[in-house]
Amino acid sequence: MKDILNNSNKIKQIIKKFTGEYNEDLEQEVYIRTLKNIDKYQEQNKFTQWICTITANICRDYLKSSHFKNSNNTDHDDETLEKISNTKTPEEIYTQKERQKIILKAVNSLPKKMKEVIILYEYENYSYEKISKKLNIPTGTVKSRINNARKILEDKLSFLIKED
Repeated sequence: MKDILNNSNKIKQIIKKFTGEYNEDLEQEVYIRTLKNIDKYQEQNKFTQWICTITANICRDYLKSSHFKNSNNTDHDDETLEKISNTKTPEEIYTQKERQKIILKAVNSLPKKMKEVIILYEYENYSYEKISKKLNIPTGTVKSRINNARKILEDKLSFLIKED
């Protein structure tokens, strides 16, 4: 249960990314489905990845549902569904995972002070002010560290940009 609650922010972010807004019903459905299927969870896989997959699938199901279609009469719904339904090939998934590993390695190689602010800002979606309060440093220092970290990462990862 603790693992599930540790991922609540990630679940909320995925729901918001898919639906454009936070939806408590979808979040509850994630918890229910996770608990129902916990016996199917395989220890060799990362729990966070597993619960994120469950969340994404629930969001896709919701966006395809008649309830969603009837409650939203805007033209961009079909466009959203089309974007979501585009599946990636195994090669694209592999390439994306490899890129993520390279990026994480570069982030981990940053000096400690830069690494902690870039993780809080880019991965945890903290604001400058929230990081400032959490680390007990001035907001200007937060901005400076993020800027410096981005410059270092840009240099280290420039070859990824060239691949695109």
